[in-house]
This record gives sequence, structure tokens and C-alpha cells, in this order.
Amino acid sequence: MALNGRVALVAGASRGIGADIAKYLAAAGAKVAVAARTEVQQDPRLPGTIHSVVEEIKAKGGEATAVVLNLRDPESIANAVKQTVATYGKLDIVVNNAAIFVPGTLETVQPRHIDLSFSVNVMGVILMMREVYPHLRAAGGGHIINISSGGAIFPGPGPYDTTKVRGGDIFYGAQKSLIEHFSQAEGWRHQAEGISVNVLAPQGRIKTPGNIMAANSRENPDLDFERADNMGKSAVWICEQPATVLNGSIMYDNTLVKEKGL
Repeated sequence: MALNGRVALVAGASRGIGADIAKYLAAAGAKVAVAARTEVQQDPRLPGTIHSVVEEIKAKGGEATAVVLNLRDPESIANAVKQTVATYGKLDIVVNNAAIFVPGTLETVQPRHIDLSFSVNVMGVILMMREVYPHLRAAGGGHIINISSGGAIFPGPGPYDTTKVRGGDIFYGAQKSLIEHFSQAEGWRHQAEGISVNVLAPQGRIKTPGNIMAANSRENPDLDFERADNMGKSAVWICEQPATVLNGSIMYDNTLVKEKGL
């Protein structure tokens, strides 16, 4: 298999895109640390835990371990990386998928939610990257995949059609734009060490538990979710490419799958 002997840590892997990427990496032969906060399901709209994803991977013949990870806590990030390396002996692949959305406008959002949003979506990614570099270097190189979004694309200069105001989290797109720029800069800095930093985004909406949670009914939840198959296929392909061939790229899953025949 393409990723035999590789060790991957996937953040935000208890459900949705992260879980599907973890499953695809495992199916390609990687040993996967399934990392997230959720050990016990508490909300019917958010099915899945790090343990259920590990069980599914093992049931299909893959190798995985559950790792508790809170991206707001630098100590938790460090411990998650240490646990992964202690379990499997090294680290080759890191996928930063975990993210949160906060409701409201700039005038209505609570300051604590602003802090939460930037702690997870920006600082969590940056601190994870800092923590894993020594291990990727020790492994002779590796891959970091930072998950982004179409929301990172600038809306462009106005004047605007005010009947079609961009909806969703007011910070998320800007945060992903920051991560995309930062990923390219870091890929440039670390390419000589065999470390690539690339960005992968879904091309359009994927109906995952987190994506539809705000509109989903807690009493009668819609559990007809979509799988992020093209994100999983794309992640495996990215991890097959040397850093000198693919680095600092911002890619979209559907386009990549089509262009590479995945």
C-alpha cells in the first residue's frame, strides 16, 4: 500500500472530514492517531468519537489509536504528539483539520467566542506545526496538510450586490486565508528538510455533522451525512509526493481527484 510504514496524526478526526481522511490514510497503509476532544458522544447531531473511528479503522484491517486533543491547550497538543510518537515510534504525516464556527456579526459576537475561534482555527494549527517539526525532521521528512475552505477566497473589491451578502462565520474565511499564506511560507522554509506544507480544501459544501449542526434539530436530527471521499483520496495522494515536487500548494479536492484520476 502507498503509505505503508508511515505514521499519521489527524486532528479533528472524531467525525466528518477528519474522520474520513483518517480512514483513507489507514486504508493506504498508514498507522493513524485519531485525535480530537470527543471521547463520549454528547450531542445527537454530532455522532462519532475518536474511539468509534479507531474501531472502524481496525474493523477494516487498519491500525489506529485514539488520542485526546484539545487545540486550545498547548500542553494537550504537546501530549498528543508525544503519545503518537510513543505509540508508533515516529511521525510522518500531520493533518490539521479541527475547526470551529462562531455565530453572529462583529457587533453581536461575544468576545469569548472570538478568542475561542482564533485559539482553535489559528493558534491551534500554528502550535501543532511547531510541535511536530522536530519529529518530521527526525523521520527524514514528512507532510503537513492544513485543511482550508473556499471561504478563504477573497470576495474581491466592491461595490457589492448587497442582496447576496456572504453568510457563515465572519472570521472563518479570514482565518483560513491566514493559514494558507502561513502554510506556503512554512513550506518554503522547510522544503530543504524534506518537509512539505500543503493546503487542501473541499470544493463546495460537504454535508458533515459539523457543517449542518447549526441548522440541525437536536430533538430530531438529520443523520443523512455526506462522506468526504475526495478529501480522503486527495490527502493520500498529497502524502505520496516528495516535498521537492509538491509544496506550498493550495488544492481543492474535486479538482485534484479529477486531474489525477484518483
